[in-house]
Amino acid sequence: MTARTALAAAFHCELRKLARSRVGVLGTAVIAGGILTITAGISGALAGGNPQLAAKLGPTATLDWPGLLTTVAQITGAGGLLGFGTVLAWMFAREFADGTVVGLFALPVSRAQTAAAKLAVYGGWLAALNTLLVAGLLVLGNLLGYGPPDAAAWSGIGRQFFLGLLTGLVALPVAWVATVSRSILGGVSTAIGLVIVAQVGVLAGAAGRLPLAAPALWTMGHAAPDGPIAPATTVQLAVSVAFSLAFAALTVLAWSRLQLRR
Repeated sequence: MTARTALAAAFHCELRKLARSRVGVLGTAVIAGGILTITAGISGALAGGNPQLAAKLGPTATLDWPGLLTTVAQITGAGGLLGFGTVLAWMFAREFADGTVVGLFALPVSRAQTAAAKLAVYGGWLAALNTLLVAGLLVLGNLLGYGPPDAAAWSGIGRQFFLGLLTGLVALPVAWVATVSRSILGGVSTAIGLVIVAQVGVLAGAAGRLPLAAPALWTMGHAAPDGPIAPATTVQLAVSVAFSLAFAALTVLAWSRLQLRR
């Protein structure tokens, strides 16, 4: 079996695992549906004249496409990071939890190729989920009476799509921790920790210099250019991507060094 054939076989196997699992189905529904539901709830509360919520949101509390896009970006940055991390934890630790990791050593596919296939399937799932989220956002905006998006709104919708992708990528430390700890709970705990670090880092003034927060700040800053949030720079976004790629490489390396020790 050539390396290319082995990788393709591993990819199809991992794709079937995710597509047929409750984690994959529920994760997709909960993340996309949850983000849209919370966004709709906030927009409905603003339309109802909730003064406390309007005060908390400040200048971004507008009943239009910029306000909607800022709201959904805030929710994606925090909730999406936790949701993506949970799915990652399951993808990279399920064999340890189920006790099937021993079988991987008997396959003609290397462990590194298995990890690379998992990452490729995860990337495809991210793209599909965020396409679904953007489609739902378009429906929600029209239901709220915001009308067809103008050029600025379409740009914001495109940034929201990339925000979802980048948020999923910066969750990749979860895959590495789930591997080295051989634990789904270890991965989920890491996802929670990433959310906390991102939130505390922003409050402490790290802003776009923090790779975990840069994608959300980039999106929110451009969605409301007159608001109080300064968008992350292109360099800061590049650092976020480099951060993600580094943990993807560490994860593949960790899988290549797996041993039957327990």
